[in-house]
Amino acid sequence: MFRNQYDGDVFTWSPQGRLHQVEYAMEAVKQGSATVGLKSKTHAVLVALKRANSELSAHQKKILPIDDHVGISIAGLTADARTISRWMRTECLNNRYSHDTPLPISRMIADLGNKMQICTQRYGKRPYGVGLLVAGYDDLGPHIFQTCPSANYYDCRAMAIGARSQAARTYLEKYLDSFLDCDMEELVKHGLRALRDTLPNEVDLTNKNVSVSVVGKGHDFTIYDDALVDPFLAGIEGEERRGQRPAAAEEGEEGGEGGEGGAGQEGMDTD
Repeated sequence: MFRNQYDGDVFTWSPQGRLHQVEYAMEAVKQGSATVGLKSKTHAVLVALKRANSELSAHQKKILPIDDHVGISIAGLTADARTISRWMRTECLNNRYSHDTPLPISRMIADLGNKMQICTQRYGKRPYGVGLLVAGYDDLGPHIFQTCPSANYYDCRAMAIGARSQAARTYLEKYLDSFLDCDMEELVKHGLRALRDTLPNEVDLTNKNVSVSVVGKGHDFTIYDDALVDPFLAGIEGEERRGQRPAAAEEGEEGGEGGEGGAGQEGMDTD
C-alpha cells in the first residue's frame, strides 16, 4: 500500500505532519485478533481471541506471562511481541535481582514507551507492529495499560484492541461503572461478553479459541487455556448476544481483516 513519497522511512515527516510508517504499524494492530482487558478494585483480567493460520496448525498464543505480577496480551505481529516480551521479562528479573521487589507496572510501561519511541525516530529502524494490553498488580493495585506502535501508552479502566474491537469497546463503555465492584468470576464474564461481541453470529467462543488470564491481590498472574476456560464460558452460555452482524457484512471491515493469515499475508504473522 504505497501512499506517497513520504513513507519510505520512519523519520520523514509529510507536509501534513504525519509519519506514515507509524500509521502503517497501527494498521497491523487493527488486523490482529481482538483482545480485551478490564480491572476491578482487586483484579485485572485479560481475555483474548486466538486464531489458527490453518486447520493443520495450533491456535497462536495471545497472552504471554512476564512475571508473577504482570502479563500481556497482543494484537499485531507476533514476532515483534516476542521481542518486547523478552525485554520486559529481563527488566522484571533485573529489578528483582537488584531491589528484591517486583517491578512497578507504571515504571515498566514508561520504559517500554521510551524503547518503542526510539524506533520511530532513528534511521534504519521501523516501529513495532504490535499493540499490547498489559495487566498487572502492584502496591498501587490492579492496572490495565495499552501501548501503541506510536510509543503512546495509556492507563485504562478497560480497553479492547484488534479487529472489530469497537464492538467490544462499546460494551465496556456501557458497563464500565460496574467493573470496580466485580469479583474475579464476574469480571471474566464481562470480558468474555465484550470479546464475543467482536465475533459474527455464526462463530462462538470455545475453549480452543479463547484464552483468559487473571492477576490480582493474592493471585499471581495465571493463564487459563483449553479445558480451564470451560467454567468461565459456562457462566455466559445461553445469554443473548448483543450488536452482532453476519460475517458477510464485516468482510471489508478493519482494513482487510478477512485476509489475515491468508495467501496475501503469509509472510507476516499477525495475531
